[in-house]
Amino acid sequence: MLRVNFLEELRWRGLIHDVTEGLEQALTAGPITAYIGFDPTASSLHAGSLLTIMGLARLQRCGHRPIALVGGGTGLIGDPSGKSQERNLLTIEQTAENAEGIRRQLERFLDFSPGLSNAALMRNNIDWLRPVGFLDFLRDVGKHFTVNAMMAKESVKRRIEGTDGISFTEFSYQLLQAYDFLVLHDRDRCVLQMGGSDQWGNITAGCELVRKVRGARAHGLVWPLLTTSSGAKFGKTEGGAVWLDPARTSPFRFYQFWLNADDRDVETYLKWFTFLDAGAIADLMTTQQSDPAKRLAQRELARVITRVVHGDDGLGRAERASAVMFGGRLADADPGDVLMVFDDVPSTSIARAALDGDGVPAADLAVQSGLSASKSEANRLIKQGGFYVNDRRLAEGDARVIASDLIGGRVLVLRKGQRERRVVRAEG
Repeated sequence: MLRVNFLEELRWRGLIHDVTEGLEQALTAGPITAYIGFDPTASSLHAGSLLTIMGLARLQRCGHRPIALVGGGTGLIGDPSGKSQERNLLTIEQTAENAEGIRRQLERFLDFSPGLSNAALMRNNIDWLRPVGFLDFLRDVGKHFTVNAMMAKESVKRRIEGTDGISFTEFSYQLLQAYDFLVLHDRDRCVLQMGGSDQWGNITAGCELVRKVRGARAHGLVWPLLTTSSGAKFGKTEGGAVWLDPARTSPFRFYQFWLNADDRDVETYLKWFTFLDAGAIADLMTTQQSDPAKRLAQRELARVITRVVHGDDGLGRAERASAVMFGGRLADADPGDVLMVFDDVPSTSIARAALDGDGVPAADLAVQSGLSASKSEANRLIKQGGFYVNDRRLAEGDARVIASDLIGGRVLVLRKGQRERRVVRAEG
């Protein structure tokens, strides 16, 4: 008997939408091997992928072996589940590059140590899908599926009823995913596939294929699809997807995404995206309710997730950058933190030498950066007290910007009014 019951762990967190019959007995009988598929459509996973990653991580913590399956083969086809249109097809080289990026991110959550009895495994279905012949696949896999059953799958029905329909390419996806389950069952003794509830049809197809071909019992488990209380799509901001790759979404933006969680969502996020136990979450929510304005639950959520995804260094940078953005002195900040905070602000460059001596007129810099359309407009802005350099208001119309104004000798942040900003980088 395992010390931690995997299903109980998911149950109190609200992470069970449906399971196949007999799974509980299989899990309590001893360690099992389970897998989840990751679509390599990008070189990075995103915030929405965290629920899937955490599913594997929780499984491993409960003593079972997780397999992260990268769909290097199926990624060339595209899963129609949850999609209203056909995806753009990727090349083999693109999927291979993306798979490597995903591996690096998974290593922050899963233990791949070779000596571990339940060490995580990484597989890529291009390894077995590319060599299989079309006729062999039709004979060995296709004959076990009826078109009637395939068309009855919810993901297929929605596409057939849509205006664009569904191509044969995507229609065949569920056969490929079912074949993945059969291969992993044979190679790694995998008996469970997990995923979001939109994957239920594909997962049960795999269970059926294992039963028909091997006469063995396989299982499926799916959790609810995540939606925010406001009705917005989870993992999206005005700037687009929230990525796990710091080159795509800075640790500061990542931290802010979780810090800005709606009060109605934060308890669910703590349960779904962290390893905090029930008692710790209950205590946080009690504290939160006593003083909601402090957003202590959101702060802990942001800290915990940012530390796991970006490490202590990334969390430190995110917290320092937050201090800069919300009340800190820009002039005293680290230039790297400043650039991270304002990574989505339009920027321009100036020769560092131009700032030596008497420097340059602030009005000229306002025009060069795009904050003002003309020098006369910039002068009026300065005289009216609406122009700032590193949050310091300039009061004189003939004000100049000099080298000592540079933050860390590298950067200036210009501001017009309360919101409109420009970043100026000193070069040379």
